[in-house]
Amino acid sequence: MGARSSRNTTQNNRSDGHLLEYFRNTFVRGGGGTNAPNVFGLTATGGVISDYSDPGPGTIYRAHVFTSTGTFTVSALGDFGSNVEYLVVGGGGGGGGDLSGGGGAGGYRSSVTGESTGGGGSLESVFTVTAGPTSYPVSIGAGGSGNISNGAGTQGGSSSFGPITSTGGGGGAGDATVATTGGSGGGGSTGGTTAPARTGQPGTPSQGYSGGNGVAYPGGAGGGGGAGSIGANGAPGTGVGGSGGTGLRSAIAGPAYSIGGPGPGPTTGGWFAGGGGGGGDGRLSPGAGGAGGGAGGPYAGGGNGTSPYPDGQGASGVYATGGGGGGAGVGGGNGGSGGSGIVVVRYQIASITATAKATGGLISFFGGKTIHTFTSTGTFATAPNWTSSPVEYVVVAGGGSGGEYTFRGGGGGAGGYLTGTTPIGAHPVSTSIQVGAGGAPLGFTTPSSSGNGTSSFFGPPISASGGGMGGSWPNVAGQLGGSGGGGGGGPSSGAGGSGTPGQGNAGGSFSTDTQQGCGGGGAGAIGNDNSPGNPTRGLGGSGVQISSTFRNPLSTPVGADGGGLGTPGPGGDFYLAGGGNGGGYPPGVNPSVGNTRPAGGGGYGVTTGSPYSAKGGSGIMNTGGGGGGASTSTPDERGRSGSGGSGIVIIAYPS
Repeated sequence: MGARSSRNTTQNNRSDGHLLEYFRNTFVRGGGGTNAPNVFGLTATGGVISDYSDPGPGTIYRAHVFTSTGTFTVSALGDFGSNVEYLVVGGGGGGGGDLSGGGGAGGYRSSVTGESTGGGGSLESVFTVTAGPTSYPVSIGAGGSGNISNGAGTQGGSSSFGPITSTGGGGGAGDATVATTGGSGGGGSTGGTTAPARTGQPGTPSQGYSGGNGVAYPGGAGGGGGAGSIGANGAPGTGVGGSGGTGLRSAIAGPAYSIGGPGPGPTTGGWFAGGGGGGGDGRLSPGAGGAGGGAGGPYAGGGNGTSPYPDGQGASGVYATGGGGGGAGVGGGNGGSGGSGIVVVRYQIASITATAKATGGLISFFGGKTIHTFTSTGTFATAPNWTSSPVEYVVVAGGGSGGEYTFRGGGGGAGGYLTGTTPIGAHPVSTSIQVGAGGAPLGFTTPSSSGNGTSSFFGPPISASGGGMGGSWPNVAGQLGGSGGGGGGGPSSGAGGSGTPGQGNAGGSFSTDTQQGCGGGGAGAIGNDNSPGNPTRGLGGSGVQISSTFRNPLSTPVGADGGGLGTPGPGGDFYLAGGGNGGGYPPGVNPSVGNTRPAGGGGYGVTTGSPYSAKGGSGIMNTGGGGGGASTSTPDERGRSGSGGSGIVIIAYPS
């Protein structure tokens, strides 16, 4: 089966080498349906593609899954009309600091037939597209920052598909501040031992519910609101935090629920927008933090609250779910960050059924190959019709966080990058897939391996190491990793961290510039140093372009921020695993670190001066890009570095 161009928009000859071509060869040309009519859906690009059969009516859908900002572009209409269904989830709110409320989930808007929208509202109307080509911008909201003092977490960013916007979740209250409103509202706090308790805040109508109330000491903090229910109130007298509000489940990307987080009971995958659990007081009995996303969580991406004394750290919401961050425990604990949002657009492309030779991930068909793309952890399992071995793979770990703590943080190293072929044993075989999370900033703490990304694997021993966290001023080196973190700026800063042989490169090392942090290493190049004579000083190392096997043109990235599979680079599109840029302080900072993203998804660095409070940019989700370095980190969330981008695992075999 040869690949066909996805750019051909002639109605009766359109064929893109994906699922429809596979179905035609199998059912129309192969004798199983020679009299079947030729039918077509939309021709569109953007996001990561998932083609699947609905097991009920036997309808074939194509879903475009966006975990990073991009564009959904329609070049031709088809036989099934011009309406598309969508799921738009905003970024979750951050948990508050110090015995605090959980962050509210990002707003949840859905038009998927038979499902629900958030906050108990009426299901949204389908969206009508036009050909042209016509482009519809897609924005993915970042999760709000958890507070690292005693204030409220920040609100998550809004996500949007064209004019359809879901509001970011509200931040959880700290012991000294009130919660904030959002798609779902942040939970209230206990107010500490002397201040009055704080109430939860409302959500946005038809997007999410209110956060739960905090209960005055010796009670617990309230859970953040979720798309499916109100956050629970803290328990009086026991120091137990309230559970986050429940989320909602969607099969918009397929009945295998290959995106989202786990839900209650045995259901795994497909759940979004759970509230963060409220913080508890570990000095009391039983003194427990609330569960994220409902009792028994963590569910639907919501982070658990925490209770240890002192300094209990709330768990972060899961990326690409819109889950709220967990509230902090007593004694100066930090709230968890909210999970980033997600946008999915789907439409019908055919009316006949077929099955792939394996399950797991987002499945598409291109160039005679079946491609499974895992944007979150799952299982690759051979089906009864399995005949293919070996398989090709790309495994990318989560990128490291950028450096912070004091001044001029180095960029985070990219997640380790592995590619090759491997045999699959006799059927049936189930292989565990882990998609590593990006490293999270550590706040007012010396950089360490705790800020590294998490490993990704395609069943051991094919395992890629997380990227190293960037260093800082003074004398703090970048951390070791898949690719190493960049050294920080300063008169005597440390060197860049080493990369893992066969997976990535070292971070840039300190030279003579006191104002600019070094770039994190990328899979394709070492990070740049901070020498004043180097025009690329402080920039992260480039990533690498994946094999042509995986370059599905319907997933072509749009712009430097991706929006499809990978980012653009010097050899075209589809680059992964770029290092993060270092942060700096004018006048010595290289301005390019703030407006030039390394190929492969590394985060922007800081270029602003006084006050030293600018944040580094995060690596792009599902690229393994390193986070950008901060200018400084004060004892609150203002100067934090960028998080690393989550990883990705891609598997291909002959259709």
